Amino acid sequence: MKRKLFLGMIIGLVLLIAGCAQAPATTDDKDTGSETDVVTTASIVDTEEAFIKAISKDGTWIIATIDDLEISSDLVLDGDFVNGKKDDGGNDIVQRKIGLYTQDEDRNVTARFTLTAPKLTINSPKASIEHGTFVGDVYVNANDFQLKDQKIEGNLYFTTLEAQSTFMMDATSSVTGVQELKQ
Repeated sequence: MKRKLFLGMIIGLVLLIAGCAQAPATTDDKDTGSETDVVTTASIVDTEEAFIKAISKDGTWIIATIDDLEISSDLVLDGDFVNGKKDDGGNDIVQRKIGLYTQDEDRNVTARFTLTAPKLTINSPKASIEHGTFVGDVYVNANDFQLKDQKIEGNLYFTTLEAQSTFMMDATSSVTGVQELKQ
């Protein structure tokens, strides 16, 4: 019974996200001059290979794990993505998310997962890691990085002052190691 419910929730999540997403598109951001690579739906992953592909510049805007993952190589979250939504000015909203959890139809977190790797480098702007545990060190090169209900068992390094000053972490998030600028 639990297995059918879990499978149903995963299928529902995929359908919800797929229904809300736009077709792949490239857009220009007039304010920054940067180019957004692609708009995509979620990638639900449970293997090392699938996770590494999903976080690449050719991956998806949201990467959702459905199990603990232990990866022996360094990871890089790369690429500029939009989430299929528009802001009040009609501009595409840039976002990238690693979701280390599953949720029910009411968006309640139903399970949390651990991602383990020696190092995770964040190159995608407006990226977040949410509702799980990352074991390893995180290096942030991009602005507006966020932790949401997330635990980092390791250090959090910022490679620029702007990346450090735009970082946000909610009250339920924690970092067991240092949080510092490391250029």
